[in-house]
Amino acid sequence: MSRNAAERRVYDWKAVPWRKLERVVFKLQKRIYRAAQEGKKQKVRKLQGLLNRSWSAKMIAVRQVTQQNQGKKTAGVDGVTALTPKQRQKLVGQLKVTRKAKAKPTRRVWIPKPERDEKRPLGIPTIHDRALQGGCN
Repeated sequence: MSRNAAERRVYDWKAVPWRKLERVVFKLQKRIYRAAQEGKKQKVRKLQGLLNRSWSAKMIAVRQVTQQNQGKKTAGVDGVTALTPKQRQKLVGQLKVTRKAKAKPTRRVWIPKPERDEKRPLGIPTIHDRALQGGCN
């Protein structure tokens, strides 16, 4: 079995080896950092593309936006809030970074400024868009 096939194994969401995935992503980020320090722009771009396509990075991004973020239960324009483990797995499969990918509109909420009568706009993206942004660190 190839390494990519092994990575794409479908896990029970609660049994995913998160530490291993975090290590894989960290190593890639470290390689990007080293290449940038050495001034190898072409290598940096290739490694960034590799990180964006990485299954491990997608899994961590979905976990972050659906389980760990403070705003995880805040719906975007699509109305989706909490996801089941199966829905999370499906979202990981749907995450594909392309140049032509267009984000859905954000939900606009006006929140009050502290100690003032003014309000400021807050844009809330969909869970899919949040995961895409999170996977492209």
